Amino acid sequence: MGRRLLLVLVLALVLAPAADGATVGAKRLLPQLPTAAPHLTGYDRDLFHLWIDADGDGCDTRKEVLLAEARVLPTILAGCRLSGGRWWSAYDDLFITDSSSLDIDHFVPLSEAWQSGAWRWSSATREAYANDLGYPLSLIAVTATTNRAKSDMDPAEWMPPFADYRCTYVATWIAVKWRWRLAVDPLERAALRVGLVGCGARSEEHTSELQSPCNLVCRLLLEKK
Repeated sequence: MGRRLLLVLVLALVLAPAADGATVGAKRLLPQLPTAAPHLTGYDRDLFHLWIDADGDGCDTRKEVLLAEARVLPTILAGCRLSGGRWWSAYDDLFITDSSSLDIDHFVPLSEAWQSGAWRWSSATREAYANDLGYPLSLIAVTATTNRAKSDMDPAEWMPPFADYRCTYVATWIAVKWRWRLAVDPLERAALRVGLVGCGARSEEHTSELQSPCNLVCRLLLEKK
């Protein structure tokens, strides 16, 4: 089976709907995450093929995220160039009208994903992770300043400066790790537990879209190169 067909199968499962009405909360997901020391060798960003055009509509993953998250939709020009539009950067509570000043953040950074289990994955699975449009919070448009301040740090090391977003941030981190069956280290787990204290309903925001693409297909790809 060719690499492209494997990627199509992964993305098909990612995009498939889950059971109606299913709700998943971060407090229930956190105990399901395995604990493991980070795998600190071998990471290279180029191992994750970024910004593909999975549906062939002329807009790559970066543009798809910008279009999905726009508070005011931009005009789409030739080549999927975007003109105008308005976005909210959740990490610092800023509204942005210039898409070029936004980064698309992998909620769980690529380096963190590698350390947490992606080092075992096939290239097709890493590509699917890097371009995951199947769960709306896997990728998020934020100001370049906050994205670069975050870098590849986990919640034990960095939290968004906008305090009102921190419960959602912690819950989403857990959700993405669960979605891709990634591990947490002991300090990270402790920070996530603390981060959920007092969050109430904001830790239960994740819906049926959270279904894990690794339940079936990703596990078949882990050792295929």
